[in-house]
Amino acid sequence: MPDARPRYPHRHLLGIEGLSPLDIEALLDAAEEAVEVSRRVEKKKSTLRGRTQINLFFEPSTRTQASFELAGKRLGADVMNMAVASSSVKKGETLVDTAATLNAMHPDIIVVRHHSAGAVHLLARKVDCAVVNAGDGAHEHPTQALLDALTIRCNKGRIQGLTVAICGDILHSRVARSNMILLAALGAKVRLVAPSTLLPVGIEALGFPCFSDLRRGIAGADIVMMLRLQRERMHGSFVPSVKEYFRYHGLDAEKLSHAAPDALVMHPGPMNRGVEIASDVADGAQSLIREQVEMGVAVRMAVLEALASHLPNG
Repeated sequence: MPDARPRYPHRHLLGIEGLSPLDIEALLDAAEEAVEVSRRVEKKKSTLRGRTQINLFFEPSTRTQASFELAGKRLGADVMNMAVASSSVKKGETLVDTAATLNAMHPDIIVVRHHSAGAVHLLARKVDCAVVNAGDGAHEHPTQALLDALTIRCNKGRIQGLTVAICGDILHSRVARSNMILLAALGAKVRLVAPSTLLPVGIEALGFPCFSDLRRGIAGADIVMMLRLQRERMHGSFVPSVKEYFRYHGLDAEKLSHAAPDALVMHPGPMNRGVEIASDVADGAQSLIREQVEMGVAVRMAVLEALASHLPNG
């Protein structure tokens, strides 16, 4: 009997913006199945057998690159990690030149992380294969938002109607942007909690309640999602000191007690313990941080399989 579930209709995954709730649910449903595959002794599938996947990371990454590599290999792809630090890009080659070079190698899927917003969209226009955005500047990080949503759904049974507080460096965070779009699309009540210096100008106009006090911002919340200070993107002083930031905006057990009694804590990683989150909270019974890592592989398997269906002979 044919699969009656909706099929992911897009050639690329460049962001959550532009996806319908049905598109998102299709990816989450497929990812739930991939979780079961990842927990088996035999984890291999043949969906991408004979296909070539290039992981092109212009920024350092541990979790995202490793999980895309593992996802591709579990689906049977030939996976190449391109070391940008030792490539021609460092010698002055442009992104367009790099795209042309890679395109000549006839890859099937390119996974890209780049420090400039919009770079992934540019590359997608210059190649013939599928492209996945693994993070572009402070713009979007779609697979992180998908794995966060999957983690919430698996633990709460739903997303619609939940109150999710996204806390920390909203201004510089691509994770925050993708999560805001996705969670709102699926019916969650999203709040933003940050010092005023770390909130984008005019963000209130988008309809998200904003708080500068962490206790008030997470009061009654079902999910508390912490973000790290993105110091590599900061040009100037946004917080007085790390010590003061933790005192007022870091999540510890006392502040967490203001959330719902069954509230769950999330963090996309890497964590700065003692800056945005206390160790006892990060490692506590309410933390989903380790589970998010597991869900990352499953979501990336689902995304790669969805894009494979649009490849020639897919």
